[in-house]
Amino acid sequence: MTYVVTDNCIRCKYMDCVEVCPVDCFYEGENMLVIHPDECIDCGVCEPECPAEAIKPDTEPDLDKWLTVNAEYAEKWPNITIKREAPADAEKYDGEDGKFEKYFSAESGQGD
Repeated sequence: MTYVVTDNCIRCKYMDCVEVCPVDCFYEGENMLVIHPDECIDCGVCEPECPAEAIKPDTEPDLDKWLTVNAEYAEKWPNITIKREAPADAEKYDGEDGKFEKYFSAESGQGD
């Protein structure tokens, strides 16, 4: 089992999760984070830290798409271990439906 970041992270990109991850398995895109499924040790400390509730265990139903997205982009984006400020308008996007189709960017973030 692993944890995955889902679409509610998009445009919110809170980074509370990266600060608590003991194995540094988060990777940063332009407007979201992902978890490398082969590096995640299933400790679960990141899940309650996410204000947007965007982190889920892959055992929950209908998360196959997110496991694929996390695995693909963790290979392309830089590692992030340092918490930075969320976008100024993050709260505006928290909980919005259809964020992947509307806002997802394949561009990488800055990483550490």
